[in-house]
Order: sequence, then structure tokens, then C-alpha cells
Amino acid sequence: MDTFEEKKGTLKKIIQKDGILTSDKHLIISTRGNESKGGWIFDLRNVFMNPASLDLIADIFWKKFSSLYPFQVGGQEIAAIPLVTAILLKGQTLGKPTNGFIIRKNRKPTGLQRIVEGELNSERIILVDDLMNSGTAIFRQLKVLEEIDRKADLVFVLVNFREKTNSERVAEKDLKLDFLFTLKDFGLNNAPTNVLPKQNFDIIWKFKSPHPNLFNRVPKSTPCLDKDKLYFGSDCDYFWALSQNDGSIIWKFEVGLARAFRKSILSSPVLFGDLVYFGAYDGNVYALNKNTGKVRWKYEEADYVGSSPAVAPDLNLLFIGLEFGLFRKQGGIAALDLKTGKEVWKYAMEEYVHSSPVYCPEKGTVAIGCNDFCVYLFDAKNGRLKWKYKTKGPIKASFSFDTARNLLIFGSFDKNIYALDLDSGKLKGKFETKEVIFSTPKSYGDYVYFSSADKNIYCLSLVTGRLIWKFTTGGRSFSSPEIIEGKVIVGSNDGRAYELDAKTGKCLSFFQTTERITNPIAYNPQTKRYFVTTYANEIYCLQKKSATGLEQTR
Repeated sequence: MDTFEEKKGTLKKIIQKDGILTSDKHLIISTRGNESKGGWIFDLRNVFMNPASLDLIADIFWKKFSSLYPFQVGGQEIAAIPLVTAILLKGQTLGKPTNGFIIRKNRKPTGLQRIVEGELNSERIILVDDLMNSGTAIFRQLKVLEEIDRKADLVFVLVNFREKTNSERVAEKDLKLDFLFTLKDFGLNNAPTNVLPKQNFDIIWKFKSPHPNLFNRVPKSTPCLDKDKLYFGSDCDYFWALSQNDGSIIWKFEVGLARAFRKSILSSPVLFGDLVYFGAYDGNVYALNKNTGKVRWKYEEADYVGSSPAVAPDLNLLFIGLEFGLFRKQGGIAALDLKTGKEVWKYAMEEYVHSSPVYCPEKGTVAIGCNDFCVYLFDAKNGRLKWKYKTKGPIKASFSFDTARNLLIFGSFDKNIYALDLDSGKLKGKFETKEVIFSTPKSYGDYVYFSSADKNIYCLSLVTGRLIWKFTTGGRSFSSPEIIEGKVIVGSNDGRAYELDAKTGKCLSFFQTTERITNPIAYNPQTKRYFVTTYANEIYCLQKKSATGLEQTR
């Protein structure tokens, strides 16, 4: 019978032969979308699909940890599925039946909508994975367990890319990291990706609205803030007013039953005076008293409203996109009196309007996009169409004005970010990404920031139109960037809110959730609290740690 070291040596040879792929024999694409030259990648799927290799890994696991039995074993798909299965089967043959579970990368939108498959018991938890590089997958798993009031006791991986760093970071979570190999065991020295800095945010409170619609993996209702309250809409037909201090409910308002698409309130509210304004998929635009939640007025002329309002205090107008169920009259924009909700002007379009308008007081104009691929610019006072510009895809988000350069900036589902001349609507420049753009660009100084579903956050020069930097997240990004305290703050479908250096794109800190972050991050500069919303209608109230202790990225 082979000893433990002999079994480990056999597994090392298998990984060396079948689990390390090099660019001279395989096409390897980097996280930046470029072909890797002279690079390598670990891909242990071939190893895991070999039953003899998988049985060997399970045998090694039990030889290492049988003294800790009883325990339960789990991990994140995909790698953990064969690993956990093999360990459970081996435990059964050894007379040590073991409980197992799998953590999904994304919550299942159908059925029971679980993020953890399998039932956890009270025994200690060992998390297993094939590799640990930056550690983000492991730390996400720890976050998922934390959300269900559980805690892992041990992390076991086959290959630890960063021996000292990862062990120290796991130890901070009061955990032990155990592994079989490091890169040096395979003659490799440098890990191919950057290490994320430590999380630099503390959770002050968390609120979760019930019954989220997990089919809608899109930007939803972003909170707006006044001095002490937070306002946002949810999938369960409720519009909420919460205390910024502790997340307690001040009041809630129930909208009408949504007529289609299983949508309720996707509209992001705006505040003006003592009123909070928003639209809902019951077809209404609402103005509520922000202190009581009582209806001041209600506009009922649409079939659905997913657009977010924009206000023009100088004109006493509110602008919002509308949707209808009529053939060839499926969308439009309306200008409503801020105080009464009376319709001042309206313009009809042939396709749905999911885009949100933006008002430019310097020019007296309002812009909105449509699923007919067009951008429309109107005289805000009377609704006269000044011009429209057609792209090659629907326009779902909103716009950014750069009045210094007389530009209107926006993204399209044709994968491009556009800059148009405000007066004429003529194209001044565009930049192509590799996927659709569902985010509203953010202009800041001489730069514009935006995210794309190609997983990247981009910074472009407004002077030259050239790319300054891009930062790759772990998931598609629909979230619109915000500039907070001079830093770029943006969410991603990987469940992280990233804080990036505005000049370089370097990641300074991040916050990990268990769900997609599809909305912009809200911020109160007086209290210095951040409000992160997920597509599951959760809100995290965060505050920066007093001391950063950030690690340097390579």
C-alpha cells in the first residue's frame, strides 16, 4: 500500500501532465481578452474527469483529515462538485458517512432559488477547492456561509498559488488553510493575476426586502438619500423608506399589481422638496410625501413605467420614460408638473423605453434613449424634438453631459460608448467594448468612466477619446460607476463593490456580497456611509474601516 507521500507524488505527476496547460500548445486568453504568449494556466477538469485521479485525491483527503471526523465538506461550483462527490463516496466506503453541500456561483432563479445546494448540519465545515490564487472564490464562500450563520473551520485546496499571503489572509478569518502543492512544486514562480486588497468596509446594517425577482438580473431601484432616510423600490410591490442610521423601516408604500413581466418597481427615485418621485410597473408615476409615504399625486397614463425620473426645478417639471402595450406605440417620454403631476407634454415612440431621461439646465434640454436604437434630445420646456441619433442597438441606461466639451455621452447595446455634439447630435467619437453596455457613464474632470457586460470597467479621456485604463472584474458589470471621495466606486455581477483609483484603475479595496450588484453605489458624504444594493433587493450600509491595512497588489 502506497504511503501518503507516494500518493501525493503520484498526484503531482498527474497534475503536471494533465492539469498545467501552456500557451505553446493551447490558446490561452487572458483576463484582458488578449491571447497569452509564453503563459500557462492550471485546468484540473481533465484530472477531475479521470476516475482514478479523483479517487486518489479523495484517498489523500481522508488520510489527511480522518482524525478530524466527523465533519461536513462543501465548496463552490464547478471544481468542488467532483471533489465533494469523491470525498463523500470515499467516506462511505471507509464507514465514515459525511454530509456534503455545494455553493452556487449565482443563486438559482427558479425552483427553491437556493444559493447553497444541500442541507448543512451542525458538524464542522471543511471547504474544498482545486486552486487558491487571489482567494476571492474562497472569501465569497465564507461570505455565503456567514449569511446563513455558519462558519468554516478549514480550507483545503490542491494548489496554493500564494503560500504566505493566502495563509495569512485565511488566518485573519480564524481559519486554517491546508494545501498539497505550491507553484514552486511545479517549477512555476509567479501567479498570473493580481491579489485583491483586503476588504476595507464594515457592515453597519443590512436590510432585505422580501420576494426578490431573481429573473431580472438588471439594474433595479437605486436608493436616493436625504439627511436621515433612504428611499428605494423593490420587486415585492413595496416602496421603502428606511432609517440611514440603523436600517429600520420608517414607512412603506404598496404600489398596484404589476401587469406584466413579473416586474414591480425598477425605477430609481428622486427627491425634490418634501416629495419623492418614482415609477412602477403598475403603469403609474408616484409623488409621495417623503416623511409619511402618503400620495401627493399619481400619473396613470402609462401601462408600465421602468424608467427613473429626472427633475428640472427651474421649469417645475419631472421627466420620465413610459411604456405601453400598443402596437407601434410602445414607449415615450412625458413631462409632468412637479407639484400636481399634470401632463405638460408627451412624445410617443415605437418601442419600449427602459432608459431614464437626463436634464441639462445649461442647455434647457432633456435626453432619453429607446429600444428603437435611438437617442432623442428635446427642448425640455415644450417637448420639441431637437434631434435624434440612431445606434445599432437598444439604449437601456441614462446619459452623462459634458458641457465643457458640449457632449452627450451614453452606452448602447451595440457595445459602443458614444459622444455626440449636444447642439447638432453629430457623432464626435465612440469607443467599442466587447459586450453590451447597461451602465450610465460618469463624467469627472477630463475623464469618463463606465462599465460593460464584458466584465471591464473603463476610463476614457474626454480630450482624446483614448482608453486610459480598464479594470477587469470577476463578472459582467451592469452597475454604473460613481465618484465618491475622489475614487471610482462600482459594482459587478461577481457580487463585489470595487473601489478603484480614478487615475490608474488600481483596486484599492472591495466589498463582497453573495448576490449580483447591478446598481450604482449610493453615498452620504455627511455620515460617510455607503449603501450597496444587490439585485436580490438587499441593502448593505457600509463604512470604511478606521485603518486600512491594505496589501500592495503586484
